[in-house]
Amino acid sequence: MFSLNGSSFTNNSLSGVSRCLTQSSRRVSAPMVVVAAVNSNGKPGDRNVMANVSTESAAPVELEAKTTVTGGVGDVYGEDSATEDQSITPWVLSVASGYSLLRNPHYNKGLAFTERERDSHYLRGLLPPGVVNHDVQVKKMMNSIRQYDVPLQRYMAMMDLQEMNERLFYKLLIENVEELLPIVYTPTVGEACQKYGSIFRRPQGLFISLKEKGKIHEVLKNWPEKKIQVIVVTDGERILGLGDLGCQGMGIPVGKLSLYTALGGIRPSACLPVTIDVGTNNENLLNDEFYIGLRQRRATGQEYAELLDEFMYAVKQNYGEKVLIQFEDFANHNAFDLLAKYGTSHLVFNDDIQGTASVVLAGLVAALNLVGGTLAEHTFLFLGAGEAGTGIAELIALEMSKQTGIPLEETRKKIWMVDSKGLIVKSRMEMLQHFKRPWAHDHEPVKELVNAVKSIKPTVLIGSSGAGRTFTKEVVQAMATFNEKPIIFALSNPTSQSECTAEEAYTWSEGRAIFASGSPFAPVEYKGKVYASGQANNAYIFPGFGLGLIISGAIRVHDDMLLVASEALAEQVSQENFEKGLIYPPFSNIRKISAHIAAKVAAKAYELGLATRLPKPKDLVAYAESCMYSPTYRSYR
Repeated sequence: MFSLNGSSFTNNSLSGVSRCLTQSSRRVSAPMVVVAAVNSNGKPGDRNVMANVSTESAAPVELEAKTTVTGGVGDVYGEDSATEDQSITPWVLSVASGYSLLRNPHYNKGLAFTERERDSHYLRGLLPPGVVNHDVQVKKMMNSIRQYDVPLQRYMAMMDLQEMNERLFYKLLIENVEELLPIVYTPTVGEACQKYGSIFRRPQGLFISLKEKGKIHEVLKNWPEKKIQVIVVTDGERILGLGDLGCQGMGIPVGKLSLYTALGGIRPSACLPVTIDVGTNNENLLNDEFYIGLRQRRATGQEYAELLDEFMYAVKQNYGEKVLIQFEDFANHNAFDLLAKYGTSHLVFNDDIQGTASVVLAGLVAALNLVGGTLAEHTFLFLGAGEAGTGIAELIALEMSKQTGIPLEETRKKIWMVDSKGLIVKSRMEMLQHFKRPWAHDHEPVKELVNAVKSIKPTVLIGSSGAGRTFTKEVVQAMATFNEKPIIFALSNPTSQSECTAEEAYTWSEGRAIFASGSPFAPVEYKGKVYASGQANNAYIFPGFGLGLIISGAIRVHDDMLLVASEALAEQVSQENFEKGLIYPPFSNIRKISAHIAAKVAAKAYELGLATRLPKPKDLVAYAESCMYSPTYRSYR
């Protein structure tokens, strides 16, 4: 135990220290560094932190409004003791001032530091004399970002801001989400990953490579934050529709977790981006002098499995049972196996399989308001039978089974798939990968997509192939011949890989298509009418889904949680949206949408007996909203 000014601290994070300090009536009036390490028995920890202390990661004393959130085993959101049963060393440190404060993105306010704060934290002379409030800072930064014509330049400007002033970054993103979402996430993040080695400046997550095998538990301790609630991890083998980008896939976990905070309200300090580097089979990267990852071919088999196994159990050992691990952009042959392997022992979620499925199902449920009928009355044809396609198909089949009471094996027969070898049929069963076999039905072989469309006559066409411009004019026109309002989802990312554009879908269907895409498209004018297409963006689902898991203290993910998330999103589409042809609500309301989804997911966790945060809050929507991180500036002593 270490005592400062009459206050005692054990087992506290940085934010916990700040809160404890504010409860003291004494004022810290001089710059200081306080560092203590204690183990769970109150004895000195096993690392010598008193020597060579850096103040760059330390925090000023912060005045923070006390929360009234209740509902879970004595914890307040953001202070959930995920490690309460683990014997690890909690770190306690605090600093009140100095030049280092301006270099700390968690606490830096730039020109928004008040006159009093500049005096008490020794900032006089380190800043120009003008005091600029938060709102003006947002206005100034948006004006600056809009000066860039190249999206990648805007991406880099946003990343620079995140590393300089975290709260300003998130306020900017929240208040301009529709404009900035395509910058910090798809499609621009795809280009950022391709060029990550060239634009890399400062680590934003943990890189765990084969070199760290046998030491991953210690590597996780190197991360400065100890109260982690969400981890997004990739091995970079299938980044969007761009293929194997190896270590440079880190842009995806960083981008996803930015959205977890901005759209779902998860504390930034509770988020951990991770890249598992087992090499790359991308020859261009291996020969690129700027490549930052392992220069070797990808490890496979036992070597790969052992590294992932060590990582998964080190995460649980460090952060506890309730940390959410989101798998992102793993290749098909690993994605399904990892989800199946760890789904029964960890709180895991694969956004490519489950998140995509949930957001697409929501769009389909909403589209029924425009085309009529029930899901079970429609016929679905997929181009692409990988993790996204089969994940979407399975969730649609589950929802149909739930609505009708028809066995899952029967509802699957309403769904057909085309892969690189043509229509998936029973005569191909012996050669199919295991995740494709449920979708092999009785039908003669069909090679071309257009012929499959003409033969199956689907009411819904969904593309998840990663192959651009595969929904040709002939395909779309075929859909329009036997559907008054053909539903066409071109989901592949980034924009260059989309199966067709919004303009192509509306033009070739003579304005009758109900269209949604994975990446955003501008509104299209056709014969004097403007069509605004929907974006089946996973960002609608995973931030709220993750928030729901966290506020309920869920220990496992269940398929029924995905179904209620889809239903919750579909409920948010208004009649005004439908009149514009939209089947997704505007992103401008995403924080409220996420809270609504979180409440439904949490309620399902309680219903299934998977929630650990007791007692259950009476109003889960209000509880979710009160739990969400807000990037407002705090007053410092």
